[in-house]
Formats: sequence, structure tokens, C-alpha cells
Amino acid sequence: MRALVQRVSRASVRVDGEVVAQIGAGLLVLLGVTHDDDEAGAVKLAQKVRALRVFPDAEGRMNEPLGDRDALVVSQFTLYGDAGKGNRPSYVAAAPGQVAEPLYEAFRRELGAAGGVFGAAMAVELVNDGPVTLMLET
Repeated sequence: MRALVQRVSRASVRVDGEVVAQIGAGLLVLLGVTHDDDEAGAVKLAQKVRALRVFPDAEGRMNEPLGDRDALVVSQFTLYGDAGKGNRPSYVAAAPGQVAEPLYEAFRRELGAAGGVFGAAMAVELVNDGPVTLMLET
């Protein structure tokens, strides 16, 4: 499982032009699932994301976790894209929807996050809050 975690001032997801989820200050997580992922890994990764100390403390240092801030999780199978051979990425490492969706939902529940619509064509809008973008893997 791969998570691209971005600290944001705000983020939203639209499907067919309609906002389906939006958050204020917090974390936007793009989540990819591969074939050998399981629920225990999803829960552990969500707990890691929740505990990341990427928000400024009273002295301005990145030392605070998510806490009461918002989180938004968007499924992103393309995190498992492989463009090592040629120019057209292969997505064979991404788990099929029937495997990935329950793990995406388990991750989202554990994090207590809003979510996009799994499998939909989503338009994701975000405003980064500082230079914080991290890639995490199980």
C-alpha cells in the first residue's frame, strides 16, 4: 500500500462537477493498493499517517500530528504505475477494485477521513500548505 500524503490548507473532490468531499486545513492522502495488501496493513498505515508530525507547533517547527485537523483520502491506483519499460505506464501492480476498495475503506475509517468516490473519475483540488509531501509504504 502506498500513500502520498500532502499537508493542505484545503482540498476537495468533485465527481461529475459536484463536490463529494472537502476539507479545510489537514492532510490529503492519495492511496494506492497492491495485490498483497491486507486490512492490518491498511490500519497500520492509517495510524502512521495520523501520527505524522508534519504540522507546526507553537515555535513553528513541524512537530504536531494531525490531531483535530481534517483528512481526505482519494483512491489512486496510478501510484502503482510502472513506466520503467517504454513510455506507457503499466498498472498490473495495482490491485483490482474488488480487492482495493475494502482496504481503501478500512484505511479511511481508521484515519477518520472524508473520501472520494472509489473508482470514479475524480477532479481533486488542493492548496498545499508548505513544503510537505511524503510517500509512505507498508
